[in-house]
Amino acid sequence: MTRCECFLKARASRLIDAARIPARYACCDLSNFRIQSNPTLASAKLVAEKFIDRYPIERTGLLFEGSIGVGKTHLAVAVLKELILRKGIPCLFYEYRELLKSIQNSYNNEVHTTELSLLRPVFETEVLLLDELGAVKPTDWVWDTVGFILNTRYNDNRTTVITTNLMNEPAMGTGSRSVMRADTLGDRIGERMRSRLHEMCRVVHMEGEDYRQKLRSAR
Repeated sequence: MTRCECFLKARASRLIDAARIPARYACCDLSNFRIQSNPTLASAKLVAEKFIDRYPIERTGLLFEGSIGVGKTHLAVAVLKELILRKGIPCLFYEYRELLKSIQNSYNNEVHTTELSLLRPVFETEVLLLDELGAVKPTDWVWDTVGFILNTRYNDNRTTVITTNLMNEPAMGTGSRSVMRADTLGDRIGERMRSRLHEMCRVVHMEGEDYRQKLRSAR
């Protein structure tokens, strides 16, 4: 191995360590993503592979949408790892609920962390993976915060990869009809931000069985 190869390998190792990928997803790769003869999963994997190949010439992000357990986070993490290992791109993983909770905790006077210090890497990393967008019930503060994050990255032309379990549909609003159906992404993050996501990301729809549930049932 040449000195240059050693340097690149060491840099990739540092970037992987800094990416905050949870241990649960450390083994998620393109090679072990299960398609299971499912055309939507095969298409999603192909989109992910093309995204990796074309980055950074094409900087439009990805929005993986689908029900629980179809492999959205697996594929999104695989994208991050490939960008790091193949191209040396700095990336960060943040789970949506965890990020919001950390920001709220920064308002505590006993915590020696500021909101800005928490958000700076979220704003500045070249590629951000925001997992389970919309998983928190909306409040004005939640809408303002997610809007601040997404608008900042949009204005700075930074790439964002997103997963969500919610249907990528408009907000229904209030009333009897809205009570009878599940929340959509528009309900959880607001229509303005949902529209902004369509400018920032290519929507990748994924369908299939809950793979985690299948594993539990097989035990």
